[in-house]
Amino acid sequence: MSAIRKVGVCGAAGTMGAGIAIVSARAGFDTVCYDVDQAGLARAATQIASFFARSVERGRMTEAEREAALDRLAPVTELEGLGDCDLVIEAVFEDLPTKQALFRALDPVCKDGTIFASNTSTLSITQIASGCGREDRVVGMHFCLPAQLMKLIEMSPGLNTSDEAFEAAWAWTEAAGQTPVRTEDRPGFILNALLVPFNNDAIRAVEAGVASPADIDTAIKAALGYRMGPLELIDLIGLDTQILLSEAFYPVTLDPRAAAPPLLRRMVAAGRLGRKSGRGFHDYDDSRMFGA
Repeated sequence: MSAIRKVGVCGAAGTMGAGIAIVSARAGFDTVCYDVDQAGLARAATQIASFFARSVERGRMTEAEREAALDRLAPVTELEGLGDCDLVIEAVFEDLPTKQALFRALDPVCKDGTIFASNTSTLSITQIASGCGREDRVVGMHFCLPAQLMKLIEMSPGLNTSDEAFEAAWAWTEAAGQTPVRTEDRPGFILNALLVPFNNDAIRAVEAGVASPADIDTAIKAALGYRMGPLELIDLIGLDTQILLSEAFYPVTLDPRAAAPPLLRRMVAAGRLGRKSGRGFHDYDDSRMFGA
């Protein structure tokens, strides 16, 4: 299998997809940013440009490196734009039928050697790959949020993933400056097997009146050394996404801590989705990409 030179990102209008696109373009790879939401792609492009500009201001990259990275990014709203990519990474909704349908639609569009990677954080790689036509070339590649700042990637083979495809995807993560760890195809892999129940516990603590969201986050950061409190993190990933994670994780584990707390559902119903809506467990006065 040839080396990966061109990368596609599906769901590039979202926070995670845009972050993955930054990682790829910053590392020197031509990067195709696909999303059906053209206005969302335009917003993401503005956020990405702002992130790179601030990286220059902070001495993390040169002006020439910024311009080169931006030149490597190409937005598209048609799947055909991903046809000559060597690696396509999906960062769409955490929903099994949605991810399966995307890979099945991509199979006839992409060249034979293209590797499909799923950024799923809870779902089975084997199930996502099922019926896509290239089950041997599907890998799990779970980036941590925010992808443009966090180095860790959980790399997971499905039952039918070939060693060659997995090794090629692993080599790309290292070339992109990331830190891969191998996990098996198990619910939640490493991080979310621990994090989804923990984050739900923090929500239940708010619901029970144990402490305010701000004090819970401060306690976790000050005592445990976390860079971000659990409620800040939920606001970043989106309260609606936390529900999706819980709904994907709970049925396969039957862990009551993984079930979405009632408070979470009420807040989503009220439109309090976190940073993207300006209000979640905390209030926000801007929509800049995290870390920009």
